[in-house]
Amino acid sequence: MNQISPLRIFLLDDHPYSRIASADLLRLNNYQIIEGETTQGFSCGQVVEQVEKVAPDLVLMDVNLTYQNGIELCQAIKHSPAGQNIPVILTNAMDDPQCRLRSRASGADAYLLKPLERVELLNQVDLLIQKKKLTESVAQIEQVLFRLAAVIEERYAVGEASITCSQLVAGFGQFLGLEQGQIDDLVFAARLHDLGMIQVPDEIMLKQGPLNSTELDCVRDHVHVAATIFEPLAGRRAVGEIMRYHHERWDGSGYPDGLQGKEIPLLAQVFQIIDIFTALTNNRRYKQAVNTAHALEILQGEAQRGWRNPAMVEKFVNFINKNSTEGSLVQQLD
Repeated sequence: MNQISPLRIFLLDDHPYSRIASADLLRLNNYQIIEGETTQGFSCGQVVEQVEKVAPDLVLMDVNLTYQNGIELCQAIKHSPAGQNIPVILTNAMDDPQCRLRSRASGADAYLLKPLERVELLNQVDLLIQKKKLTESVAQIEQVLFRLAAVIEERYAVGEASITCSQLVAGFGQFLGLEQGQIDDLVFAARLHDLGMIQVPDEIMLKQGPLNSTELDCVRDHVHVAATIFEPLAGRRAVGEIMRYHHERWDGSGYPDGLQGKEIPLLAQVFQIIDIFTALTNNRRYKQAVNTAHALEILQGEAQRGWRNPAMVEKFVNFINKNSTEGSLVQQLD
């Protein structure tokens, strides 16, 4: 029978008695302890390399190391590709409010005072490791969804896209001054927004002529399917909203819920404009691509008809024109 490997804690503490006490407490819960080192002349990067090599489940580190600053080390670990998802607990012998604030800003997941109390330490360690495992599980699920979406796109694509939705949403989001988390949700949605099409039969997806009402309802139901997929992922609820509402119209004539004006979530408003633009400027089985100028004219026409937020369309036109002038990626379209 295969034995389960013990969870590993990377311990960094220059004070011998403190280090021994912490290691003993952790071993009570069968954690494997890997003791790091910081000697004179060690760079911050070398310590981070130790962490990356060990790939621990958690880092427990003193703030006041002899040759390093624990807060700066924490920040370096969190900024490294291999360490960004590893939970870090910082410890300190003094209750310094400013140190607490700096620790939080560095990305530390917890801040404990010495001497460490057994129950508090083990509870924090267990909680943070379980959170890490959950995050890793969600990431694996997301990778499966990305691959599934890519298969769907490859199945129905006609040639290689000149420019993709995900290439534009980040730039437009920055242009609008959105928060990074909002931009991340837009990019995520761009990669997965057609995931709901998995339930649409090939005879409908590949049909050359116009769809009848039953077929149209089947296609429109993809927004419900996509939104349902993301209901269990609490950290991606905004993505579910984008997927559900990006076919709503400013005048309330869209679907699935007939939302009107600012009832439509902001990110869905942003996303639908880029979704339409990329659909217009790339070949589809049922139509040929149009150039950038024509696509913008169509979007402006839809805004005049009341289908799109006119202010958002105007900002998008300015964004495209600005990037075209500067010679950026939108010029690939023409």
